[in-house]
Amino acid sequence: QVQIVESGGGLVQSGGSLRLSCAASGTIFSIYAWEWYRQAPGKERELVAAFNSGGTANTGGSTTYTDSVKGRFTLSRDNAKNTAYLQMNSLKSEDTAVYYCKAGVVPSGAGGGYDYWGQGTQVTVSS
Repeated sequence: QVQIVESGGGLVQSGGSLRLSCAASGTIFSIYAWEWYRQAPGKERELVAAFNSGGTANTGGSTTYTDSVKGRFTLSRDNAKNTAYLQMNSLKSEDTAVYYCKAGVVPSGAGGGYDYWGQGTQVTVSS
């Protein structure tokens, strides 16, 4: 079993910063992808940032961002802790949403990888 838990959401003023965490736990062989999504009220869930290892172990890979957050958000990982982060700077009111983490995980003993979602964490940016 693999569990994904997000944390770090909250209320922040426009221009402020937050750092979200996404921790994976359980019987994990490897994590090959991390993705952060967000869903604002009345809107579809959108992909904000994504990292894919490209099949490598702990090196290499690529990170992409949706245009609206480029230069403001940074996805990083701590492989030893099976944790990803989303550092969000210069926050705007339009960043208000529930943020979800998805991890691409190869569980121990499994023949392939699976996607696991967290429960979401609310980010509210006041103007």
